[in-house]
Amino acid sequence: MTRSIGFVSHAILDYAFAIILAIAPTVVGFAGRQARWCYLFAAIIFVLAVLTQTKILRLALHGMVELILACLLVVLPWVAGFERGVLSRNFYVAIGLLLILLWALTDFRGRRGAPSADRATLPKGGGP
Repeated sequence: MTRSIGFVSHAILDYAFAIILAIAPTVVGFAGRQARWCYLFAAIIFVLAVLTQTKILRLALHGMVELILACLLVVLPWVAGFERGVLSRNFYVAIGLLLILLWALTDFRGRRGAPSADRATLPKGGGP
């Protein structure tokens, strides 16, 4: 699978996810534990993005933490006991799956745009 999302695009999407998680309880209409967890995940994703953007945290470690967070988002409604809240449960599962997709499409090792082995061996003219 091609990892087509680079560092800058991923950072923008991280900030968007943090905003979505921060406003979701009000917009979607859930409160209590569901809302507190949502605010916590918003803060974690925001801090993770800032730490990675300021080079305090390596992008590969960011990816590992983000995958763990995404998996937690998917299972949290059942683990935390709010699976009966249809709106919050569906929201958490959807955001978790979207984060997993973002993780799967992001080039955390910086190889996007690097010359492949095939192109590196061709002469400058483009071929034999």
